[in-house]
Amino acid sequence: MKVYGSRISYYTGKLEAYLRYKGIAYTSHPTPYGDAKLLKEKVGAVQMPLVEREDGRWMSDSTPMLLHFETEYPDRPILPTDPVVSFVAHLIEDYADEWLWRPAMHYRWHYRYDRLLASNILVDEVMRHLKLPRWLKRQMIQNRQIKHFVRRDGVTDSSREHVEQGYFHALDNMTAMLKNRPFLLGNAPSLADFGLMGPMFRHFGEDPTPQELMRLHAPAVYEWVARMWHAQDQGSPKFLAEIPEDARPMLQEICETHLEQLTANAHAFAMEQDLFGMTVQGCNYQNITTSRYRVWCLEELRRRFAALSTTDQATVRTLLPYDQAAILWLDDMPAHSQFNSDNHLPFGKAINVFRDGTP
Repeated sequence: MKVYGSRISYYTGKLEAYLRYKGIAYTSHPTPYGDAKLLKEKVGAVQMPLVEREDGRWMSDSTPMLLHFETEYPDRPILPTDPVVSFVAHLIEDYADEWLWRPAMHYRWHYRYDRLLASNILVDEVMRHLKLPRWLKRQMIQNRQIKHFVRRDGVTDSSREHVEQGYFHALDNMTAMLKNRPFLLGNAPSLADFGLMGPMFRHFGEDPTPQELMRLHAPAVYEWVARMWHAQDQGSPKFLAEIPEDARPMLQEICETHLEQLTANAHAFAMEQDLFGMTVQGCNYQNITTSRYRVWCLEELRRRFAALSTTDQATVRTLLPYDQAAILWLDDMPAHSQFNSDNHLPFGKAINVFRDGTP
């Protein structure tokens, strides 16, 4: 099995940590950006990571990939057996994928040394096919990333402090949970842990500025990153039977940030707006690109909540007593993504991140 990605990629790191833990053999290769036609033919979009299987099928989108591999490699499961704990694992993973992406991209592309390091690595990995001066290719990468994944995600001079505050909140909340267990939800990695490996490993844990902050402010998280990368077979995983008090600050943060974002994005998508604004924890964000993918993420969380028993739904409501959480159980969904209705993921066509089709 071939994994196409980058050694500094958010979601590639998440996938690789999972494959290592499950003992699934793979080889790493740079994403062939020089052959965009091939990528669009195989998966519908130019993105990473991608998996080329020995049977000729291609896979994309890290979360559906992990969930599919769970059906093929059931040993060392990453989904807790308790339905409420499993739902919370999915919620944490979605927050890690879609909210912490913002501070992760900000730190990498706002700070000069981080920006220079990342762009130099990406020039070697994904731009060798372009016959241009190295400095120009570095600048092209920096301009693209800053435009599409920093500014178009609402990071400005007025929101930057709140964006960075979100990183510290994540560190504090993870530290509180890791005081009592080696992993967030038990004695082995769960989906929540692998989700958080996306930002915490290849971005916060390796980019110079957030890495130093992690080492100094949250050494338990820094240690957890290494533990996740070298996670070993612990026998049958023992996940929590209920959500403990030490997880409540993280759940509150998720509601106040990520669920607020998903709600505002869904309303913007329903109104066919390319850009929208939102207020999160008192911070005003503007000119965020509307994401069809994030509408689908909300649909998935709502689908998982609806699948719970009445008793388990009541327990989740008790764990999430915040106004923003109501979007998970309200009768009416603000918008519909019309994506993956045939449940084809992780095979078949992937989705462009933005409503306007920007890759």
